[in-house]
Amino acid sequence: MFACGGVSYLHGLAMAAFGALILWFGSQKFWFMAGAFSGFLLVAPILATSLYALSRALERQQATGLAVVLKTWLNWHGGRINRWGQEHRNLLKFGLLLALAGTGWVLTSAALITLLAPQPVVTPVEFLLHVVLARQGFLFELWLLLGGVLAAPIFASTVITVPLLLDRQISVKDAVLTSWLVILANPLPMACWAALIMVLTLLGFGLALFGLVLVVPLLGHASWHAYRDLLDVSGLPQAEDR
Repeated sequence: MFACGGVSYLHGLAMAAFGALILWFGSQKFWFMAGAFSGFLLVAPILATSLYALSRALERQQATGLAVVLKTWLNWHGGRINRWGQEHRNLLKFGLLLALAGTGWVLTSAALITLLAPQPVVTPVEFLLHVVLARQGFLFELWLLLGGVLAAPIFASTVITVPLLLDRQISVKDAVLTSWLVILANPLPMACWAALIMVLTLLGFGLALFGLVLVVPLLGHASWHAYRDLLDVSGLPQAEDR
């Protein structure tokens, strides 16, 4: 993170700005905000793709900077956007799947809170009173359970998938299966890693979103090294240099 400098922190700043947009849009729609922030965690792995690319460039002792980010997202080099290769298309396909999962959770969360809450939930205080601290019913427990049921397989499907798709020539299906195999081979470390991601992300949110400026690049670069430590990819051909 320190080696890449400003370009790393730019990712965190962009995430913080996106979080601020959610806050603004959901200021009087907390049923939406609750789902949107948790859904944000589902799509975060694909949003950190260029952080993985920066870590890879450092590992290869290549230059890091905004050019790496543009090349990762747009295949920009030679002063223009070039034709996307199969690796770009695979990342796009996987990103769309994550976006669908995130949208599904936002809609599910909103439906649960608006339909089952005993009182209308508009503000954070009302969410606390009528959902979290409600004396009757199990809405909050149901909300957490459904969120966990969705989050657990998403985490297992993404923990090393995006760095792998970025780094090697592999199909989306095989990358996801490999991610599951990594989880099954290392259940306790992966559970600790998932908890650490959640705690640091909540800390970033709790510090008025400014914490994301540091948390996002920290987790993004760390996720690349988790991928490199967990998986031997020497038998797979490298992806196109981006």
